[in-house]
Amino acid sequence: MSEILSSLRSLMASHSPPLDALVVPSEDYHQSEYVSARDKRREFVSGFTGSAGLALITKNEARLWTDGRYFLQATQQLSNEWTLMRMGEDPLLEVWMSDNLSEEANIGVDPWCVSVDTANRWNKSFAKKNQKLIPTTTDLVDEVWQNRPPSQTSPLAVHPLEFAGRSVPDKLEELRSKLKQENARGYVIAALDEVAWLYNIRGTDVAYCPVAHAFAIVTTDSAFLYVDKKKVSDEVSEYFKGLGVEVREYTDVISDVALLASDRLFLSFSSKSTKDMEVDSDWLWVDPAKCCYALYSKLDADKVLLQPSPLSLPKALKLDGLKKAHVRDGAAVVQYLVWLDQQMQELYGASGYFLEAESNKKKPTSETAKLTELTVSDKLESLRAAKEHFRGLSFPTISSVGSNAAIIHYSPEAGACAEMDPDKIYLCDSGAQYLDGTTDITRTVHFGKPSAHEKDCYTAVFKGHVALGNARFPKGTSGYTLDILARAPLWKYGLDYRHGPHQVSFRPHARNVPLQASMTVTDEPGYYEDGNFGIRLENVLVVNDAETEFNFGDKGYLQFEHITWAPYQVKLINLEQLTQEEIEWLNTYHLKCKDILAPFMNQTEMEWLKKATEPVSVLV
Repeated sequence: MSEILSSLRSLMASHSPPLDALVVPSEDYHQSEYVSARDKRREFVSGFTGSAGLALITKNEARLWTDGRYFLQATQQLSNEWTLMRMGEDPLLEVWMSDNLSEEANIGVDPWCVSVDTANRWNKSFAKKNQKLIPTTTDLVDEVWQNRPPSQTSPLAVHPLEFAGRSVPDKLEELRSKLKQENARGYVIAALDEVAWLYNIRGTDVAYCPVAHAFAIVTTDSAFLYVDKKKVSDEVSEYFKGLGVEVREYTDVISDVALLASDRLFLSFSSKSTKDMEVDSDWLWVDPAKCCYALYSKLDADKVLLQPSPLSLPKALKLDGLKKAHVRDGAAVVQYLVWLDQQMQELYGASGYFLEAESNKKKPTSETAKLTELTVSDKLESLRAAKEHFRGLSFPTISSVGSNAAIIHYSPEAGACAEMDPDKIYLCDSGAQYLDGTTDITRTVHFGKPSAHEKDCYTAVFKGHVALGNARFPKGTSGYTLDILARAPLWKYGLDYRHGPHQVSFRPHARNVPLQASMTVTDEPGYYEDGNFGIRLENVLVVNDAETEFNFGDKGYLQFEHITWAPYQVKLINLEQLTQEEIEWLNTYHLKCKDILAPFMNQTEMEWLKKATEPVSVLV
């Protein structure tokens, strides 16, 4: 690590102009949170493997900013050359740089790896001391990264209309309608999932994500895809020709964005010019959170419409297939819990999923019989792989025992992961990619006798999970507003957690995202006690219109629908702490869970599921 920092500082000194600091973001050219091995620059320079964070290298310091999901992990992975900066507790990166770097300091960053939003925010902060953000012409990290992983050249695949749900012409027509509504003549698309959705294509360039490295530009009368042409087969090439979409090289996007800005970007196979468009406008649409600064810098900033993507909501509307995928996935999770319950009893003398007693300390008779966090997660993957339309996992399974469960984004590794322990909490956060949808589910279980404290914590997490899932709220409400519902039961004990579910979060970015019907969000409160245990419960929810007795302000109201199906472990719940409404919700959910998953169960699995979903009550 010392050699890497030393080499980077030499490049910073020889750069024109010389750099006082270098920012190394986590993101790739598409502002992705999860990136290919080749794009893990921040991990390479710091040794920190979490998906989120920013590295800052100055002439004599190295600091890493990350969020609460990764505080413990970063503490374990960073060398003594690095200082951990805790987001939400320590000053923001731009504040720290403004306060600690000299006046007129030059701060370098690869403009492809930073969003428009972030670059503009930094520029505003740096201006206070005449500091400058310097876009580097090459990525300095790439220059010192020996044996950098090669680019992926896996072929593009067309996503069948049966699973896509909507045709590309239909999507383009809707997008162009939105462009006209906003008086914009074009939209620059950088987010990988948006390119994949719009053109109904899939790729394997990023582990666990069915996407290819690609950009797109859509105007009111033309459409382009920018991708490494080695990935485009003759069949896929004909597919795009039939759609009227021109495929160009990935690296052409920067010059074509400049042509777009000057109103000179035309299809090579059409004589139609931008002068013939129905929209007479100079405006171009860019999502400032998803587009990189490198592309934005080629546009006239005074003629750019900076607002959230017009594709975000339409992309969220594919619900029928998504619900079916969650049913199959729930069946795999239940089959896994049945298998794991049996194994823990047979190999480790555990009392099991249903009984509350300490284990008899039995141990497996051989090394090969041992269960580890990794081997059990492999079993879960095999059960998912047997399900129809399975294409792979949606992220590395978080299979964690005891203190490892307190590491929010823990990932077990061969030779270093923990053995299963019947006397400790086990947290499993996992998901899969199916042709008809992506899943994400977390369940926390104990195969022995949980402590009173563990049960209190689990119950508080469960109460928050139910409160959020049962919420009704006026249209226009953001996830930020609802986040308190998931935390309030924990706050009663003086407890909390440092993450926010997708679209439902305590983080500022969630303030400006109003929830809308057909959106999907995750309901995943948790509690993590460093060195002891972690608890998290997660379901995917769909936002639906709500029928209410009244309609104050004529706003209309919304509610959530659970589409994730797997039981909650009743022995971890202090039933006497639940309200009657919460008990009724649990019984109703469990009844649905049993009925929905029954067609996938064999006799043994069905007996287990019936027991796991038996109605509960509290004696008064």
